Amino acid sequence: MMDERLRKLLEDLRDGRTSIEEAMSVLRDLPYQDLSYAMLDHHRGLRKGFPEVVFCPGKSPQQVVELISELSKRNDRVMATRADKDTFKAVEEVLPGARYYAQARILVVDSGKEKPPPSGEDESYVLVVCAGTADIPVAEEAAVTVEVLGSRVERLYDVGVAGLHRLLDKREKLFRAKVIIAVAGMEGALASVIGGLVACPVVAVPTSVGYGASFHGLAPLLTMLNSCAPGVAVVNVDNGFGAGYFAHNIMRVTTEE
Repeated sequence: MMDERLRKLLEDLRDGRTSIEEAMSVLRDLPYQDLSYAMLDHHRGLRKGFPEVVFCPGKSPQQVVELISELSKRNDRVMATRADKDTFKAVEEVLPGARYYAQARILVVDSGKEKPPPSGEDESYVLVVCAGTADIPVAEEAAVTVEVLGSRVERLYDVGVAGLHRLLDKREKLFRAKVIIAVAGMEGALASVIGGLVACPVVAVPTSVGYGASFHGLAPLLTMLNSCAPGVAVVNVDNGFGAGYFAHNIMRVTTEE
């Protein structure tokens, strides 16, 4: 797979629309771009299938604007996580097509070229399941990540083990999923329950939701790591993005096969 900017550069060089000096200037920035405060990895799309994702905390809105702008010059779709409304407003002023998913805290800029929806024959999907409504922001970070990366996603929220009948009522949806992301705080038992029911991979996401002894997500993290159900992988506390990215990779590899 060739970077679109490199493809255009080679065409322009071949057709005489750009000089060798101009081409060399562009080539210097292809592997990475030194912005003094960041080394922007322009090669990541070639390695990973999606460009570098900007993590907003610790960066000023102006820095996020610059990073998103530079990435957008080379990629049809760019994503930033943990973005607040002020950062989105700053990006939107420069890139009016930007979209903001407030609950997921995800910012997306794309070329307007929407990916084609899955065909009628391909009904495979990632199912994002969360235990309680307090877990929805992390679940939405996972779900939106899956969607932005290009996989189909379904949602099943507020079906924690305190009311297990709610989950079991939706078991057909569980059984049809190709990958399940299980998001839960408190004691984090949801991932083990789902892992014991389904044959597909389960990506467990502990959240920091809970009372004092949940230790800001440590209790559900340990529960998920100690799950006796096979086929459960665990990401870090509140890491909906990491779970969504991993689930999409499973879908992508399955599709390519």
